[in-house]
Amino acid sequence: MNSQTKTDSTASYPPEVSQLQQQLDQQKIAYQRYPMPTAKERIERLARLRKVLIKYQEQIAQAIHQDYGNRSFSETKIGELLTCIEQIKYYSKHLTEWMKPSKRHIGIIHRPAKAWVQYQPMGVIGIISPWNYPLLLSVGPLICALAAGNHAMIKISSASMHFGELLKNIISEAFPQDLVAVVTGGGIISDSFSHLAFDKIIFTGSTQIGKTVMAAAAENLVPVILELGGKSPVIVHPSSDMKDVAQRLAFGKLWNAGQTCVAPDYLFLPRGKVNEFIAEFKYVVSGMYPGMQNNPDYTSIINDKQYNRIQGYLDDAIAQGAQRIEINPLDEDLALTRKIAPTLLTGVTAQMQIMQHEIFGPILPIIEYDQINDVIDFINQRPRPLALYYFDFDQARADYVAQRTHSGHFGQNAVLTHVAQDDLPFGGVGASGMGKYHGPEGFFSLSHERSVMSIPKLFNLKFIMPPFNKSLLKVLEKTFLR
Repeated sequence: MNSQTKTDSTASYPPEVSQLQQQLDQQKIAYQRYPMPTAKERIERLARLRKVLIKYQEQIAQAIHQDYGNRSFSETKIGELLTCIEQIKYYSKHLTEWMKPSKRHIGIIHRPAKAWVQYQPMGVIGIISPWNYPLLLSVGPLICALAAGNHAMIKISSASMHFGELLKNIISEAFPQDLVAVVTGGGIISDSFSHLAFDKIIFTGSTQIGKTVMAAAAENLVPVILELGGKSPVIVHPSSDMKDVAQRLAFGKLWNAGQTCVAPDYLFLPRGKVNEFIAEFKYVVSGMYPGMQNNPDYTSIINDKQYNRIQGYLDDAIAQGAQRIEINPLDEDLALTRKIAPTLLTGVTAQMQIMQHEIFGPILPIIEYDQINDVIDFINQRPRPLALYYFDFDQARADYVAQRTHSGHFGQNAVLTHVAQDDLPFGGVGASGMGKYHGPEGFFSLSHERSVMSIPKLFNLKFIMPPFNKSLLKVLEKTFLR
């Protein structure tokens, strides 16, 4: 279907939906005019992006803060802005090397032909970003797309209203609309965006919405990278120091108030270590957040819908017998600020809602265990998580756990920070996602690996054309088919 036909087919749609298709058509036309930008041009595009991110960093932090009600400026600058700037630096340094054709082997009967793989831009990439890290999870995929020579359209979550409008203005200052465009709005806009015939879609969000995006993309046979979530477990070996574990887990669990796809979701502790861990965790958290209600460093839950969902999980667990340990040093009423105090849960069971759904909040259920194989079986009986964290400085034991489980990432003695490691791929497996980006994988995932074969004037294949030479076939059989 040509661009004119597609545009005409949207004539009966609301104007904003027709505009989406027109925007895509413009980007595809612009890409076709110049389908292979040089490394220098791609690096210059990344430099333009870096410039506006630095220029508007305060406005970015403020806009995200407004969307949350309270979002730590430091978390935005460290976890989102700095990570994007470092990623731009990383891709600018390496993309020239990655763009080089990859020479491939030629079988003997095809010689003296030559073969190689050319890394070609895919075209126009559709990026669907969530609300929890609206800058990192929109601009991060954009960096990969630009490094690979693509054009891109970014759909911002409707929950990130202030940030979305700001990003639209920032991007329009750096790029023409036929190179990079930002789309805001919800409802029919979100649904229509995932139905567009992009050359590839990167979606970050829940597993449930990921399924609908994949189904919509399938209508146009659009390949997808799905960055989903799930319940990322933590396993602590009996040899671990509980003070050290508590400090590392408090950092990862409470960053962005737990609203992180790779946040520790639930915790396996050796039997007999629970009380020690709780005491250490309470001490660490109280030092991090001596007060919470008016503390700008402690982030709110994004909106009432998410707040009520988390409270519902908590109420269900308590009703079914779980014990709550709330860490609220000043005993403040946090409801008006839409904050939830860091909370540990003991006595949890697999039947509780909080153990069946991704929490995405500052609540950490604890399960005691006796044998490590029981923990491995528990994890393997459930959907494969985006991350699995194991605390133990014995490498052989860590390898044992890693080799018997599946997850998008395996973290040993560290949680969360792998997302910011430029040279590591990021992505899930099974229910936690498909496809990777970040690192070299980001470049290659958004490039078309085009095979190329060139045969010179000497055409050796004529010797195996009909009528077949029986003597030659006997030689081939004796040489290669034994």
